[in-house]
Amino acid sequence: MASGAHTNFFAGLPLNRLAWLRTSHPFLNAIVTSSETRWVLFKNGNFLMGSDAEPSSESVKPKSLILARLTSEDVKPLLGSEPYFAQGKNAGELADSTVAALESARLHGPPIAFLGLLEPDTGDRIGNVLPSSEFSAKADPASIAARIKGSPFFALDVTKLDKAEVDQVLHACSLAKRGRSLEFIDGRAAMGHLTQVDSAIFAEARTLVDWNSRIRYCAGCGSPVYSQWAGWKRSCSSLLPWTDNTGKEPCPTATGLHNITFPRTDPVVIAVVVSPDNNKIFLGRNQRWPPKFYSALAGFVEPGESLEDAFERELWEEAAVKVWNIQFHSSQPWPFPANIMAGFYAIADPDVPIKLDLDNELEDAKWYTREEVLAALNSQENDPAFKLPPRNALAGVLIRDWAHGRVVVGGKSQSEVAHHIDEGETKPFRNFF
Repeated sequence: MASGAHTNFFAGLPLNRLAWLRTSHPFLNAIVTSSETRWVLFKNGNFLMGSDAEPSSESVKPKSLILARLTSEDVKPLLGSEPYFAQGKNAGELADSTVAALESARLHGPPIAFLGLLEPDTGDRIGNVLPSSEFSAKADPASIAARIKGSPFFALDVTKLDKAEVDQVLHACSLAKRGRSLEFIDGRAAMGHLTQVDSAIFAEARTLVDWNSRIRYCAGCGSPVYSQWAGWKRSCSSLLPWTDNTGKEPCPTATGLHNITFPRTDPVVIAVVVSPDNNKIFLGRNQRWPPKFYSALAGFVEPGESLEDAFERELWEEAAVKVWNIQFHSSQPWPFPANIMAGFYAIADPDVPIKLDLDNELEDAKWYTREEVLAALNSQENDPAFKLPPRNALAGVLIRDWAHGRVVVGGKSQSEVAHHIDEGETKPFRNFF
């Protein structure tokens, strides 16, 4: 972890993603079968977890769970025929590497995504294998695969495979032979069992698996799409050299760079608003949330908005709250399915009336004192006055950091605040567009 950085759950960059090698099928085909390679499996969006302890008749405590990391030998029966990348028209054929549309293409077998390399821990977040003369895409792929140190990670989606075939592999895998029980679990339900490293691996894997499963047709022409670049690109099948495109208009994705062919991440602002004296916090509850659950307001960033613009708009639309002194705290990947949460603080006047009838998204919103928030966080009762998000969600981090005095928001004096409220304040020019 970089010095001074705030690392949230699902974040931390544990894998060196080796992004420049995703187009190299010799490298990918070499590490797929490595004894050091590990696989995380998904089924219908749920991921495979296993017990972390040997079964014992003397144990009365329920076994905790860990992210199941299967070996290449374990999963080989599920992968289909080789080659696994740069596949040709028929299963078992190696594609012509000079054809761009076949670059690390996977046309046969279940979806696979290369996640990166878990290197020996050196305290360096970006890893040791960097694009240099030794590890660049121009170097010999086989020699690169032989020199890297650590465990390559892949995600495998078994959703469409025969259940009996998958069950047979799981029963025979190395973890099962050591007495571990395995099951596919919903990611939200399993969050409390994940370590920081496993949470980040899960976030990357689930987002890629979900994207590959949902993007089935080309947004440019409607043709089916296929996987390239080890799960990091979805290409239009009209680009394949054997496709008959007679009478069809060329697909728009045939030329230029198109964001519809690469995984997307949708930004969301998490908006924590406090009073000018930093002693109150503004929280709301959506009508779909569990009873008594309150959190920071949040919203998607819309086209043509900065993060700050989205923050201001969401507070105004949902509660008629005008904010100022916006300051960034940290961000968090959120793989349900593909978001990046950007956490901000801002100041607002608690004496201004709250209005919830503009977009009617909130059922309730109110100002809470620091003492009330601390009491809710520290409550061991089954029925506290109100409930707050957990610390593995960014809203929970932001609320706790404020409640425990780890952040002080703003910096304007009371007279400056009064001027802002009474006289209005020209918004300073931030960035073009």
